[in-house]
Amino acid sequence: MKITKDTPLLEALQSGNTQAMAQVLRGYGMHCLGCALARQETVGQAAMSHGIDIDTMVKSLNEAAVSKN
Repeated sequence: MKITKDTPLLEALQSGNTQAMAQVLRGYGMHCLGCALARQETVGQAAMSHGIDIDTMVKSLNEAAVSKN
């Protein structure tokens, strides 16, 4: 699955290497695994609400989703 800015955050986290994607989000200062909004927000909405460049975060999440470590 390709993660886009319109992908629900929780769906994105469940689409690949969850541990690696969680590490990416924590690197941006986001702790989305425990956030109630993760069930409702899209990746783009989460990035905007945290002042993060959407395209950069989407790219990082897609790379992490397919990582093997």
